Amino acid sequence: MYILGIDIGGTKCASVLAAVTEKSVDFIKRTEIRTEGTPTEILSKLSENARRDAIDAKIGLREIKAVGISCGGPLDAKNGLVLSPPNLPCWDAVPVAEYFEKQFGAPARLMNDADACAVAEWKYGAGKGLSHVIFLTFGTGMGAGLILNNALYEGASSNAGEIGHVRICADGPVGYGKRGSFEGYCSGGGIARLAKSVREERMQVGSSVSFGELVTAKDLAEAAKKGDKDALEIYREVGERLGSGLSVLVDVLNPEMIILGGVFMRSSELLTESMMDVMRRECLPFSLEKVRIVPSKLGERIGDYGSVVAGLQALEDKINNK
Repeated sequence: MYILGIDIGGTKCASVLAAVTEKSVDFIKRTEIRTEGTPTEILSKLSENARRDAIDAKIGLREIKAVGISCGGPLDAKNGLVLSPPNLPCWDAVPVAEYFEKQFGAPARLMNDADACAVAEWKYGAGKGLSHVIFLTFGTGMGAGLILNNALYEGASSNAGEIGHVRICADGPVGYGKRGSFEGYCSGGGIARLAKSVREERMQVGSSVSFGELVTAKDLAEAAKKGDKDALEIYREVGERLGSGLSVLVDVLNPEMIILGGVFMRSSELLTESMMDVMRRECLPFSLEKVRIVPSKLGERIGDYGSVVAGLQALEDKINNK
């Protein structure tokens, strides 16, 4: 059966067509766009791209059995509304599920991207066969998807797992509207803001940083991997803050595995040592020894898998008349 996945992110969005069986997800077509323009313009582009890709793949629109939409929170998943996430500030109560249902005549389901990716890693990736798994996005933003007792835990308003909003330091970079938050340190934007802050502090005392005008997490990671001392120091600090946030999750939820996407997936070697130093100090020993911290097994396609998983949830909701 064919599922249409829509992955909405703060930097880029994608439409994905996939053939899904009980054991596998086979991607057929994928088209990516920048997250630029009004919500209506972006949704329209995604819909147009999906229609064109279906035609190119000789798939009739009626053969698309469900549409899954994956997006960062906060959301009203029950009613299919995006509620102005920090990286999509103009998306105020946007009815994305209703939009795609009308466009494709198929059931649609909106899921928090961390939730969708957690289910994807649990079903198809690193968490397969486990009962207690946490997935952290660690991309443009920071969110957590929680698999507890073999089931997705969404909370009273489908917004469980907003770990990026938790303050882990009294002061620091602003993330998710809060200074010193987990997202303020551990996200692509947070790392860039931290680098900018360090550079500005150095300039005030007549000094400079060796990485110059680099401002993205990716550029900073590349500099660090080449031995840049200032870039390495910033990633060391990010690793420490990551360890602080993970320690809370380990002590409170006692997971078997924590899976990290985004920045950790690409640069784990820059973060693991300082992360683990903090976790060994902060975590309950009997909880720490039970958990494994690993990068996403689904790699750069984790967002695609997540959106397809949301489509499968739409079909399940239809069967259960939700």
